[in-house]
Amino acid sequence: MYATEDPRGFLANYPEGAVLDEVQRVPQLFSYLQQILDESATNGLFILTGSNNFLLQENISQSLAGRVAYLNLLPLTLNEIRGTEGSVNQHIFKGGYPYLYNDGADPTRWYANYIRTYIERDVRLIKNITNLVTFERFIKLCAGRIGQLLNMNSLAVEVGVDTKTIGAWIGVLENSFVLFRLQPHHKNFNKRVVKMPKLYFYDTGLAAALLGVQNSNQIDLHPFKCALFENMIIVDLLKTRFNKAKTNNLYFWRDNTGNEIDLLIDNGLEMIPIEIKSGQTVTNDYFKGLLYWKKLTKTEGGYIIYGGNTLQKRSNAITVLPYTLSNTPDYEIV
Repeated sequence: MYATEDPRGFLANYPEGAVLDEVQRVPQLFSYLQQILDESATNGLFILTGSNNFLLQENISQSLAGRVAYLNLLPLTLNEIRGTEGSVNQHIFKGGYPYLYNDGADPTRWYANYIRTYIERDVRLIKNITNLVTFERFIKLCAGRIGQLLNMNSLAVEVGVDTKTIGAWIGVLENSFVLFRLQPHHKNFNKRVVKMPKLYFYDTGLAAALLGVQNSNQIDLHPFKCALFENMIIVDLLKTRFNKAKTNNLYFWRDNTGNEIDLLIDNGLEMIPIEIKSGQTVTNDYFKGLLYWKKLTKTEGGYIIYGGNTLQKRSNAITVLPYTLSNTPDYEIV
């Protein structure tokens, strides 16, 4: 209440700066922060954090344009949790939220509370959605589309709303860091390419909870195991880039005949193709996409990131990389 009713007086208590959490809830602060920052030559005086990117962005664009630096801080990377024991199924099920790596933390209970709190509080703060039951069903349907092309017409039919509403609701989930759209790469190599994005979640633990997974043992036989594994690898590479204060340069590529690369890292003059496989045994089928890409683009190299434990460097310049080694100091891809 103090910050809302007397923002000038509130900020005066922190002449040497402060960390202000969930700052988007007190938009009154931003114009006063602008004045303080204009009068100070010190960088990094205030650190502003918030779980709601949309409102934070709106207020910053009005008051703090040109005065701020952005850092997207997502849940823990695989490299950050590598010291903890766990199988691939446990990593998928548990996700990356730091609290869940405390002793005795129950992922099933924690995610149930997270979903309920998010829907009842944060969704209403971002957008005035009145039918929360329908919105929760919509989120669960999105979890069932991980790694699939986003067809908003189909999703609208299943949810029972129009496509404009689906677009707005996806925006809510993106701006609150629940899911993101992986865009198709624009270069078509003289082929007709898919132009629809794919859906992925920022955290596989949350996605698994929305899919009704009750424990890590269920992942093995779950029909979405491959999709969840793919999601885990893609978002881990995205987290690594964001942690280095780099922008998102991740894409996928698919033509209209079904040839596909799960992930393309676009480094400007170089594109790194990556295939993602949840299986623990490398088969010839794993190489199909990369070999097609090699023939199409006249380039060499690429990675297969898989659920096994054996590192292989093939003669065709393709590296078969266990997920436990991806993005470690020895094998930094991004």
